Amino acid sequence: MNLKKIAVVLNGFIHDFASGIWLAAIGAVCMLHSAHLSEPALTQAINLIERRFFWWSIGAMVVILATGAGRTFTYMDNWYGVDAERVRRRMLVIKHVVLFAAFGFGYWVIFGRVFH
Repeated sequence: MNLKKIAVVLNGFIHDFASGIWLAAIGAVCMLHSAHLSEPALTQAINLIERRFFWWSIGAMVVILATGAGRTFTYMDNWYGVDAERVRRRMLVIKHVVLFAAFGFGYWVIFGRVFH
């Protein structure tokens, strides 16, 4: 098998895996914050865990951006045909606008919860 093809597939897997980690970390911070509000005795311990999940999410975001940049250069052929490729690229632009908004919104929601 071609080493370049293996690298492209591995890059895609890492990108998708980091995206799942990012989403799970954001969700965990929200859940932990709710728990720490209902159980004030646990505040100190939960604050530490929230901060760790926050920094893990930052690491995942860096991996997502790096592997996403790698994907930009690997999916350049008209694999599906010219018309389908035009639609696919337009949909990718829309998807990334939505996802960057999700990044911003996610950090807007959790930053105040983690560093209060």
